[in-house]
Amino acid sequence: MSLLAFGQTGQVAQELARLGVVTLGRREAELTDPQACADIIARTNATAVINAAAYTAVDRAEEEEALAHQINAAAPAAMARACADKGLPFVHISTDYVFDGSGTAPRVPIDPTNPLGAYGRTKLAGEDSIRRSGARHAILRTSWVFSAHGANFVKTMLRLGGDHAQLNIVGDQIGGPTPAAAIAQACVTIAKTLTQDAGKSGTYHFSGAPDVSWADFARTIFDAAGLDVAVNEIPTADYPTPATRPLNSRLDCSATQSAFGIERPDWQAGLRDVLVHLKGSDSGA
Repeated sequence: MSLLAFGQTGQVAQELARLGVVTLGRREAELTDPQACADIIARTNATAVINAAAYTAVDRAEEEEALAHQINAAAPAAMARACADKGLPFVHISTDYVFDGSGTAPRVPIDPTNPLGAYGRTKLAGEDSIRRSGARHAILRTSWVFSAHGANFVKTMLRLGGDHAQLNIVGDQIGGPTPAAAIAQACVTIAKTLTQDAGKSGTYHFSGAPDVSWADFARTIFDAAGLDVAVNEIPTADYPTPATRPLNSRLDCSATQSAFGIERPDWQAGLRDVLVHLKGSDSGA
């Protein structure tokens, strides 16, 4: 099986590359040019396509919604239509930000969406376009992605934890931290399954277990890294950002396990792997 992925520098894209997936960066595929992305798919010999590229600057999207829409909605729509034309499965990574974060129950894929900001709106528009495309597809919503690559909460906490004896961390947002490596593997598994079973097209959830607050996530990071940092829990209201964050990012992933045999990953094990990788990088290994 031959897989083609849009995205090259993002967290999941780098993990896909480690799995042997051919990844496309901006030089090969500019997401602000949806037709160019579609043309690449029209020419490809791949047997499935994964979209791991996105505009993910949540706060900046409030001022750049048109650009975010081009990358998060128009480009995936063009990719999906091109996949439909060739009969190729299309796996697309989405986000918990399509929900408003109300309540405390884990969200199931069919729950009503209600994004709070521009990023969530553009990702939801991308989802809707993919569903209308006629492509054999899987939309995989995930949350709180972390890895040894790029910018993410784990790396931020390691940096800040090395310089501070205590930190104020939001304690009323709850979700499942998700290793990018697990997302990449899930995308590959789903793509392979869709080549054989078009009936499994649909929207799915995938996040790490167990669900925790950002504050508890931070505590685990510091403990695992051997950093003596006191975590002071604060409410979201005390940490204002341009884009509103959902308080409830819990995702019900049972449909993903049922359809593809993929269980929620243990994010603490994923964290240990990331810390080993980062330590090896620091030592020049």
